Amino acid sequence: MLAARASVFVLVLLLSSAASFGQGKQPPKPAEDEVIRIDTELVEVPLAITDRAGRPILDLKKSNFSVFEDGKPQDIAEFSTASAPFEVVLLLDTSGSARSELQMIQRAAQNFINSLRLGDRVAIVAFRTEITDQRAMPATDVLSPLTNDRQVLLDGLERLATSNGTPYYDSLLKIAGTFFASAAAPEFKGRRALVALTDGVDSTSLGDFEEVRERFGRAGVTNYFIKVDTREFFEQNLLGDCQIAIRFSTAQIQRYFRRFAPNSKVETTSDFCRLGDFERLAISKNLYELAAEEMNALAKNSGGKVFPVADLSSARQAFKSVADEIGTKYSLGYYSTNGKRDGTYRAIKVEVKGLPSGTQVRAREGYTAPKN
Repeated sequence: MLAARASVFVLVLLLSSAASFGQGKQPPKPAEDEVIRIDTELVEVPLAITDRAGRPILDLKKSNFSVFEDGKPQDIAEFSTASAPFEVVLLLDTSGSARSELQMIQRAAQNFINSLRLGDRVAIVAFRTEITDQRAMPATDVLSPLTNDRQVLLDGLERLATSNGTPYYDSLLKIAGTFFASAAAPEFKGRRALVALTDGVDSTSLGDFEEVRERFGRAGVTNYFIKVDTREFFEQNLLGDCQIAIRFSTAQIQRYFRRFAPNSKVETTSDFCRLGDFERLAISKNLYELAAEEMNALAKNSGGKVFPVADLSSARQAFKSVADEIGTKYSLGYYSTNGKRDGTYRAIKVEVKGLPSGTQVRAREGYTAPKN
């Protein structure tokens, strides 16, 4: 009996000691930032699939697609067919030669809106001139929010105005911050687009292209450009008497010297009248080529396209081509197996299975990973 009681006493003592140890000497819980977890974001990949003749291929399924990031296969978590709705921000450049063609721009934009499907949502952004400190300055004008109400969009087009400059980069940054800063609603994941009618030659922005590239690349938006050729009109009015000629803005002159002649001994003057005709033409040539290069980069990396048009009268057909592609575009999404938040660029490749040779795939080419 004493032995039994002693055994019970020892057992109780051991349990008590264990409980005491558990209360007083528990290993500390890891801090919140020490918890190991995978924190990845959905990578959205819009894509268009066409046959050898350029006709869209419809009715594909998730099983037709494979996606790779930096050569490594990824599991497709989300897939949308070509019939799913889109969100589109329409940017209309009403500066330069476009100022005399305002009604033509309105009609082309209206036809584009009417060509979209009922479930698609559209916002309209343009330029306007506003008076600040008794000075006329170009500004970005949001004419309508994202909506599928066609009357709201038509009312917005009626307010379309002209601009005495081209705040192109600033307007793209405003679009990114206003419409594409947050994650898309579930029904629009991988199905958001910018459609811009412009020559792409910025004249007044405080922002720059690299910032635009970074913001749009992060948003995963498909970029389409209807590139209007305004160079001939501009250069015809660029030469001769500086008092009556179309002038470069200070921002344009400074951008030219920064990009194309950073070590030049030529004074980087903002005085347009001190530029000779040959120098004016050289600046114009380089700025237009730079604009084309930037458009192609934004479009290609996003899986979009540039539609060159000779003038605004040709814009209507280009808008129709954009609307047709939006209506036949697929999208897929995946969570990267690379969980590092290191700010590196990741290349994306999409392959399509079970289709004949000659099939063309145009998809988002990559993205920059988030950074801690």
